[in-house]
Amino acid sequence: MYELIQTVLSSDEKTILRQLISKLSASGKRYFLRNEILHAFADYCHQFQKPAYFFHSSSLGTLIHYTHEIILEGDDIWLLVRPRIGSQEVWRLLSADTSNFELQTAQALLDVCDRFVNRYQSPILEINFHAFDRGIPSIDDPRNIGQGLAFLNRYLCSQVLSDREYWLDVLYDTLHRLEYDHKQLLIGDRIKSGIQLYKEIKQAIKIIGERPPEEPYEKFHEQLQALGLEPGWGNTASRVRETLELFDRLIETPEPAILEAFVARIPAVFRVVLVSIHGWIGQDDSVGRPETLGQVVYVLEQARSLEHQIREEIKLAGLDSLDIQPQVIILTRLIPNCEGTQCNLRLEKVEGTENAWILRVPFREFNPKVTQNWISKYEIWPYLETFAVDAEKELLAQLGDRPDLIIGNYSDGNLVAFLLARSLKVTQCNIAHSLEKPKHLFSNLYWQELEQQYHFSAQFTADLISMNAADFIITSSYQEIVGTPDTLGQYESYKTFSMPQLYHVVDGINLFSSKFNLVPPGVDENIFFPYNQIEKRDESLRKKVNELLFSSSDPQVFGHLDDPNKRPICAIAHITPVKNLSGLVECFGKSQALQKQCNLIIVTNKLHLSEATNSEEATELERIHNLINQYNLQSQIRWVGMRLPKPELGEIYRVIAERQGIFVHFARFEAFGRPILEAMSSGLPTFATEFGGAAELIDDGECKFHINPTDLEGTAQKILQFLDQCNTHPEHWHEISERVIQRVRNKYNWQMHTKQLLLLAKIYRFWDFLNKENREALLRYVDTLYHLVFKPRAEKILEEHMQR
Repeated sequence: MYELIQTVLSSDEKTILRQLISKLSASGKRYFLRNEILHAFADYCHQFQKPAYFFHSSSLGTLIHYTHEIILEGDDIWLLVRPRIGSQEVWRLLSADTSNFELQTAQALLDVCDRFVNRYQSPILEINFHAFDRGIPSIDDPRNIGQGLAFLNRYLCSQVLSDREYWLDVLYDTLHRLEYDHKQLLIGDRIKSGIQLYKEIKQAIKIIGERPPEEPYEKFHEQLQALGLEPGWGNTASRVRETLELFDRLIETPEPAILEAFVARIPAVFRVVLVSIHGWIGQDDSVGRPETLGQVVYVLEQARSLEHQIREEIKLAGLDSLDIQPQVIILTRLIPNCEGTQCNLRLEKVEGTENAWILRVPFREFNPKVTQNWISKYEIWPYLETFAVDAEKELLAQLGDRPDLIIGNYSDGNLVAFLLARSLKVTQCNIAHSLEKPKHLFSNLYWQELEQQYHFSAQFTADLISMNAADFIITSSYQEIVGTPDTLGQYESYKTFSMPQLYHVVDGINLFSSKFNLVPPGVDENIFFPYNQIEKRDESLRKKVNELLFSSSDPQVFGHLDDPNKRPICAIAHITPVKNLSGLVECFGKSQALQKQCNLIIVTNKLHLSEATNSEEATELERIHNLINQYNLQSQIRWVGMRLPKPELGEIYRVIAERQGIFVHFARFEAFGRPILEAMSSGLPTFATEFGGAAELIDDGECKFHINPTDLEGTAQKILQFLDQCNTHPEHWHEISERVIQRVRNKYNWQMHTKQLLLLAKIYRFWDFLNKENREALLRYVDTLYHLVFKPRAEKILEEHMQR
């Protein structure tokens, strides 16, 4: 980057840079984000008739495209430059004539940010996790971020090659620790060392090779136990031999694929806890809040899939005879005032499972007016520590032992997962789903002004604690970690930031850490299946949904279609400004060409202004109604505003698909986007926002289906181009439909998700055993942050609640 800046300042482009800075300064602002910088530069190029290459590929153009923030401080110009994904540099151009420039530290930039909001304080607490990266393998190539498992496997295999005898002992120690209810698995006490284990496995391979491949384990287990090998290697002779040979090959020729295959067969995860605190976790269709419904669906489906997968692994490991059963617990809070739901039941079985349960633990009653009701995700922080203490006792009683894996969900669930994992010494997985900090612009700089409403000081601190303490992190998309060349990722926003007069985060997260793993979820294939699977569809439900979408009268349905046979454009989302349904209505209203060919079908949770529960919902509802009136769309739109059971939602997608419609997800930002998967799984060609992880759900080769929700005309043109292709070549719709169905089947399914999740739990458990000294130092640092920063912030919120 030094050479690029030097080139700009040593050429005629230096004058253009000064003029651009003057143009920015004339606006009266001093802090500029990437979009503002690019727009100003584009306006300059247009005003002075610069050729197209100058904007895109001149030295100045390249520098501008790398620059994500500009801060003007006196005569100095501060540039936050991102030369590649996951990496940032701070440059300071000294004096207005831009003659000199210097590379600056992160600390210097944070001081400038504090001065910008007039909240500079020195000294200030600095949070820096960089020291704990030493000795831990990190990824070099940004393209491999999120592939932590593959990277760690390669690293471990290289270590095996360097000292086989040491690694034999490590593997022996790891496997010898495996047990279930005090029953030894894999290795018994007769085997005393790694070398002995290796020899006995060689002998066992010969013995098993003489047995019929399908012979059950029970018929030859005594011979294996005489060698010191206990149950868990497999349920048949062929399965046992394959597992033993994988161990043998791992020592002889250590390769990542062999390590992964061997570890996947190790019976090490039987009891799993999924922590999801603030959502209404229930199974009837009335449960959930708009801000948490996606998380509730995710956790329930993950629990079902985990229970099924662990049961299958127990069977294949030959542990049926020991009566080992999988146990999956969804840990959430019990809500006494549950508004007619079942959220006040302590224990509830997860439908479709044999041994997965929702365990609800109440918050302690500091103030019953607060704790007996639902509590917003922004207010929940004072109750998490005591909840974790109480939940630990309940979990141990329910499970009969410590869990093998604790998975946190969202900021509050992840903090509780940290507290439980720290106390129980259990592997911890972190799933954020959606981080609040990047969704609220400048929320860290203006945290004091926002504290009363959002309590970001507690939340951002909790995020730093849980994401660093976690043994591994799974994300649904690559962009969730490090964004794109043009945008910062959600986790990346925690790398360096200031909370003025509270602390500076100098290095908040290692984006290149091997703990990050991309493991996208699936969809419930029993509900969201392709429209052309006629045999699975319920004809009465199909008729009911058709009437709901196109003809019936209902107080919760708006609009009467003049021509119901037009191709439908469908959108399904909750009423929030981020989901931007009003933007889609405006896009449709402004395009006569779209209206000529299509009807707009939107399905939401609310329809009338009187149903709004906050100002954001009210504003969005009012805007949609006003836009419908402004563009006279009453006869070209159907707006269903009610909570629908999942089977009806699944049929909505299929009804739209059988009419060769399309699905549009017009959100301003979407971390992942479950409705996108549901629509694609049903066979609907899908247009999705390019902002956030949602863009990754659609094949890179299909970027014409990525839309910019701020560009209404451009979105309409993309949709029209697709419709023109379908009108000209009717088979085109079917080709795209089949393509999106196969994409979901091949990449986004729960079986793949849970297999990978369990493999990660086993690998990182093994890695922590090797890295325990460095990890303990990290956890002590995290403990300090928890007690000295987080707890005082949470206690302030509790003081407010006690006054209610």
